[in-house]
Amino acid sequence: MLDATIDSILRALRDRKITSREVVQWHMDRIAAYDRSGPCLTAVETLNPAALDEADRLDALLRRSGPAGPLHGIPTMLKDQVETADMPTTFGSALFKHYRSGRDATVVARLRAAGAIILAKNTMSEFAQPGYHGSAFGYTRNAYDTRRAPGGSSCGTGAAVGARFGVVGIGEDTGGSIRNPASHNALVGLRPTVGLVSRFGMLPGTPSRDTLGPMTRTVRDAAVLLDVIAGYDPNDSTTAYSVGRVPPSYTALLDDVPAEVRIGVVRERLSANSDPSADDYGQVRSAFDRAIGAMIEAGMKIVDPVAMGRVVELLQQASGVGESEAAVDRYLTEIPDAPVRSLREIVLAPDGLVMPSQRALLADAIGHTTNSPAYLAALVNRRELRREVLKVMADAGVDALMFPTADHFPPLVPDDILTSAESRRGRGSNNGLSSATAFPSLTVPMGLAGGIPLGLSILGRPFSEGLLLRIAHAYEGLRGPIPPPASAPDLATPARE
Repeated sequence: MLDATIDSILRALRDRKITSREVVQWHMDRIAAYDRSGPCLTAVETLNPAALDEADRLDALLRRSGPAGPLHGIPTMLKDQVETADMPTTFGSALFKHYRSGRDATVVARLRAAGAIILAKNTMSEFAQPGYHGSAFGYTRNAYDTRRAPGGSSCGTGAAVGARFGVVGIGEDTGGSIRNPASHNALVGLRPTVGLVSRFGMLPGTPSRDTLGPMTRTVRDAAVLLDVIAGYDPNDSTTAYSVGRVPPSYTALLDDVPAEVRIGVVRERLSANSDPSADDYGQVRSAFDRAIGAMIEAGMKIVDPVAMGRVVELLQQASGVGESEAAVDRYLTEIPDAPVRSLREIVLAPDGLVMPSQRALLADAIGHTTNSPAYLAALVNRRELRREVLKVMADAGVDALMFPTADHFPPLVPDDILTSAESRRGRGSNNGLSSATAFPSLTVPMGLAGGIPLGLSILGRPFSEGLLLRIAHAYEGLRGPIPPPASAPDLATPARE
């Protein structure tokens, strides 16, 4: 089970070598072992109490008529930003600790229809703000180094899939919230083009940037998940952009990387707070160079370096301020029986129901609107940035751009994480380019440095997810397997008295 994939589990189920109940029970036992014997990752907000019953139903269905779909019996982790009819949706906050909307988000409905078992709702940085902590749970730990941050805001999903609490997961990404925790926990994390995957039933942050996407241990599993969740949803009008741009199967594309595909290497620093003199920066860049060398040796066409023109300058000016308050207010007034109805009410909630640092970040969004000159200037900047990225790729004759997901190791968790009003942003994240342009980007593990996972990002033109997955799949075959985290306790360890 430590190296189980969607395909390997489905084969074992079809061959009657295992049951869905046994698969679910193994993962539940692993979660319990971590929580009981340590280290407690605090990655699970709510464990699905009906998971074993659902597994029994799927086992009976398999015996009677065959699998329910491509995710039959697969234990799936879900960021608690996404509504589920049968479990609470907390958004990481004590304010919503027991809240149930009574409905499934579109993504959840599609997962269930494909046979997935939503095994757990995962912890998340409160209200999807930067960080890996919230008043509903405390803070989440990195599966590979529990002293370090797991990445946010999909922190629980990243740590849970990395620790083998589930086979695959769904995260949400506004500014790097899929790719940061995926990179930090040795996962594949795909931020799709905005409009490819429905956001209906999900708490918004910045709608022009928000997207849901897969977090998995292999590229193939990410492609299978994307096949299930991608496509038009009348409840999210942005997905109309995807019509005619979704292939019949992303999974079927994986084994065919066209010989003419050219990948550009970005050597310029995309993050304003990277430190090239730091030791971990050098280790990340060395791993990046090894990855490039492996691709070249395998015959992949690499353009190194690509001149980025004005991209870095425009990226540093990019801002998403202006959308959040109206979007959150609209969402809270539409969901049934919400404990609050506006972002302002969240900020003014009693002490203990919202963490100080997250309250401060949310307060910064109040009063900004899409009619402000600053927001209109940001729109112009983003349009110019998109055009410049496309021009850079066209001038270099490349189909995708490649760079480290983060220039530094994940930071150590500070002692005052639960009480400080200071935002907990990591340094050296290179995820802003995809977020600001709304172009797709995928992170794939480059390996471990002293036991710490490192990620390689591949960015492409809008709706080029199929190509990004094919490139990442080819690299994954060159890189070799990534070991599971050494933090795992012995499943046989008895419970503490």
